[in-house]
Amino acid sequence: MSTPSQTVGPFYGYALPFAKGGEIAPAGDPRTITVHGVVRDGNGSPVPDALLEFWQSAPDGSRTGAPGSLRRDPADGAVLGRDGVAFTGFGRVATDADGRYAVRTLPPPADAPYLAVVLFARGLLHHLHTRAYLADQEGDALLAALPEDRRATLIARQEREGVYGFDIRIQGRAAEETVFLEFHRPRG
Repeated sequence: MSTPSQTVGPFYGYALPFAKGGEIAPAGDPRTITVHGVVRDGNGSPVPDALLEFWQSAPDGSRTGAPGSLRRDPADGAVLGRDGVAFTGFGRVATDADGRYAVRTLPPPADAPYLAVVLFARGLLHHLHTRAYLADQEGDALLAALPEDRRATLIARQEREGVYGFDIRIQGRAAEETVFLEFHRPRG
């Protein structure tokens, strides 16, 4: 039997999205920021069936998160989604018909000033990893290792106070294609 990473999807709409998946910040928190954008393919067309996961440290730098993203109703087992109070450091959203997504979260800490982003999309046999920095960070090892035009693909543009745009381009010319990270698993 084939697994999703051995076949070309998408299969994400069935079990992976959950209620309030983009509401990472606790309801009413005045520090809430919005990160939004469009996922585009190699031709620049919107990808209407992608799924994005966001992972981040809490504003105080803690990385423990909190349970609560996938709460279930104790009576019938239905997914209730977030409790609206706990900051979990995790979000999952699907793109809409125009390839757009949005998450509401808290600002990451100064020592890890980015959101880690995982992208699942049609035609990808394996998910892609990237980062959305809320500002260009001098001294960040990853950004420092990239040419300036490539570094720009990882930096969200501040549109106004508390709102950032971060588009993702799966393929394209070097200056357009988002920088994706490669992780190697240790052998042994």
